[in-house]
Amino acid sequence: MADLIEMLLTGLPAEAVLTDPDITGSYANDMASFCAAGTPAVVVLPRTVEQVRHVMRTATALRVPVVPQGARTGLSGAANASDGCVVLSLVKMDRILEINPVDRIAVVEPGVVNATLSRAVMERGLYYPPDPSSWEQCTIGGNIGTASGGLCCVKYGVTAEYVLGLDVVLADGRLLTTGRRTAKGVAGYDLTRLFVGSEGSLGVIVRAVLALRPAPPEQLVLAAEFPSTTAACAAVCRIMERGHTPALLELMDRTCVRAVNDMTHMGLPETTEALLLAAFDTPDPAADLAAVGELCTAAGATEVVPAEDAAESELLLQARRATLTALEAVKSATMIDDVCVPRSRLAEMIDGTAAIARKHDLTIGVVAHAGDGNTHPTVCFDAADPDESRRARESFDEIMALGLALGGTITGEHGVGILKKEWLARELGPVGTELQRGIKQVFDPLGLLNPGKLF
Repeated sequence: MADLIEMLLTGLPAEAVLTDPDITGSYANDMASFCAAGTPAVVVLPRTVEQVRHVMRTATALRVPVVPQGARTGLSGAANASDGCVVLSLVKMDRILEINPVDRIAVVEPGVVNATLSRAVMERGLYYPPDPSSWEQCTIGGNIGTASGGLCCVKYGVTAEYVLGLDVVLADGRLLTTGRRTAKGVAGYDLTRLFVGSEGSLGVIVRAVLALRPAPPEQLVLAAEFPSTTAACAAVCRIMERGHTPALLELMDRTCVRAVNDMTHMGLPETTEALLLAAFDTPDPAADLAAVGELCTAAGATEVVPAEDAAESELLLQARRATLTALEAVKSATMIDDVCVPRSRLAEMIDGTAAIARKHDLTIGVVAHAGDGNTHPTVCFDAADPDESRRARESFDEIMALGLALGGTITGEHGVGILKKEWLARELGPVGTELQRGIKQVFDPLGLLNPGKLF
């Protein structure tokens, strides 16, 4: 420990090296349930690329594990500390280095908060689409590490589609530059995509070149009530089949609607079994909403209410954004699943989750990015009740098994971390797992970067 601190201080200011156990303990974990966290030896808060390189050279020399972190808003335990590790928190590297309207790129450090970047580029008439629910807190580095998504994925895609190039500090301190600044580029293997979603297990991202889009028109939102989740999912299929491209297409089940009403008193319709929200940011969003409203009615919607203006639209979206917070108030703890299935199997996924909730006598609310089949079943349970905690974990695993059985994936945007690493092997199969472990060995032969995650 003394050697580690002494060596770190040769390349870092004293204020960047935290050793007080009361402080370092606060960096031990992210927001996931059921994920063990160790006790870090030290927390380091670098401000420069060279300082990050120094940390990695020191860790390699002393064979000390390193856990890279962003804002710790993740939901899989990917940022959890291991015993005796260096926690490498990148939140102080928070500069927007460049916004280029001609090339439509932004160059940023990993600690830039998603919302900060989004607002900065909007001032230049540009748009950075990825918008995780925690966008006011989460960092770009964390978004890249977990390959996060958001409400707008159905039209604009996930974080991976906006990462053009990276600067990455490798385990031994070498600096690797991947990708490009150009609109096109296919030189060599796509190492940039390899780092996206790698959860800090291959290297430490210290700079990112991000693609931007022109700012879209202001969106309008429609809310449709359905007597069943099956009917709501049928509407989703019709909307997509007819070629519509909504800016978002979100579904809240009855449990979520009631939880949001209890917390916000927004007066959402509690008689509905499923509430579908569709938004368009096209030149004529009212016409698009009218067409989608007809499809919802044909699928069995009992009420279709298009917003009149941006203010009404924002109120509807506030209900959706409040869902996870509202579910957290139902019980003392939650486990948020992240299973993505083909759109055509969405109804089976949601109805199957409801059956799992009944089987285990639990409250499980489902909110979904319905347009891309990404469901977030949220298990509400009493963490102080051992039996209820056991049932919560069993239901969580059954939900993932259901997703795989329907041709889906165990994670659409939250990552694997600790929470789902045994399930990753099931999804990849033995050959896929062997090859991915081989890739890890190439980049991190000593196994120092974020050990115990993914595999």
